[in-house]
Amino acid sequence: MDRDHILLTPGPLTTTLRTKLAMLKDWGSWDADFNALTARVRHGLLDILHGHDTHAVVPLQGSGTFSVEAAVATVVPRDGHLLVLDNGAYCKRLGKVATLMGRRTTVGTRAEHLPVSPAELEALLLADRSITHVGLIHCETGTGIVNPLAEVAEVCQRLGRRLIVDAMSSFGALPIDARAIRFDALIAASGKCLEGVPGMGFVFVRKEVLAECAGNSHSLAMDLHDQHAYMERTGQWRFTPPTHVVAALAEALAQYQEEGGQPARLARYTGNFDTLTDGMAALGLRTFLAPEHLSPIIVTFLAPADARYDFGAFYASAKAQGFLLYPGKLTEVDTFRVGCIGAIGRKEMQQAVDAVGHTMRAMGLRA
Repeated sequence: MDRDHILLTPGPLTTTLRTKLAMLKDWGSWDADFNALTARVRHGLLDILHGHDTHAVVPLQGSGTFSVEAAVATVVPRDGHLLVLDNGAYCKRLGKVATLMGRRTTVGTRAEHLPVSPAELEALLLADRSITHVGLIHCETGTGIVNPLAEVAEVCQRLGRRLIVDAMSSFGALPIDARAIRFDALIAASGKCLEGVPGMGFVFVRKEVLAECAGNSHSLAMDLHDQHAYMERTGQWRFTPPTHVVAALAEALAQYQEEGGQPARLARYTGNFDTLTDGMAALGLRTFLAPEHLSPIIVTFLAPADARYDFGAFYASAKAQGFLLYPGKLTEVDTFRVGCIGAIGRKEMQQAVDAVGHTMRAMGLRA
């Protein structure tokens, strides 16, 4: 095979050659050139969110989950009460993170095939005045469902609760405008829809909220208030930064703007999604979610109802043809997932569909 595998996952993603080449240079972590690179990345991230007037962006080393934990630890005071809106695996992870940090946590559970309900949220908040914060996963990557961010934000604002949004799999592709939607913290990462490489998360925090967060965090390394204060004062990261990841993200952001920003990124992913769902339907494979709940981020497919189906063999065959699929995240239904994001287009997605078709025929599978 004369090319890298195409990663049909929710991250890490397939990246461009330009992004890969950006990692060939070594950077001094306290050098003025690297500080300028960090500043450029932070400015570019705020551009995407339209958040310069309202929010600060705080980068953090590590995977996206590191930044989720840092956001909860920093923004939710130790005597706060977080309500997690749960309709999937990553919602449950948010609840576990908050619980392990000793924050009082309530989980509002909903079926995995349905988006969270703003009406149910309002009822929960009215029933329990002790709830101070609400946690929402924008795109629940376990199924690919998109939850109604604007409607949830409206309920939180009207009832005086603070909103923390995990936008890990949506930021950069789905529209999020800080001028129109009120949230107190929003979390994303380098290796998702911006098409950088993994290793850096970032949290947008409302400026007046961040100013009140000193001393909230239980952790030195994950204290976003301290990280932001140090970065504002010195231009530097407190601890060794992921220099090559930052350089790759700077290059990925340049390509993002050249492509046309969020609308163009969403249009390409939507084209990938259309090619994928049309092709898989022709193979007889059905989606777990109803059509109206599908998103152009990642699609969960029901596994073939055939005794000969084995995901390990299915995966290995697709990999041999150049494509990495993703296992299902559901506990009661046998599924697999295919991501629509990354530096790929309709051509690569059609090739992936063809690889799945070849695999099914080789394994003798009936859809």
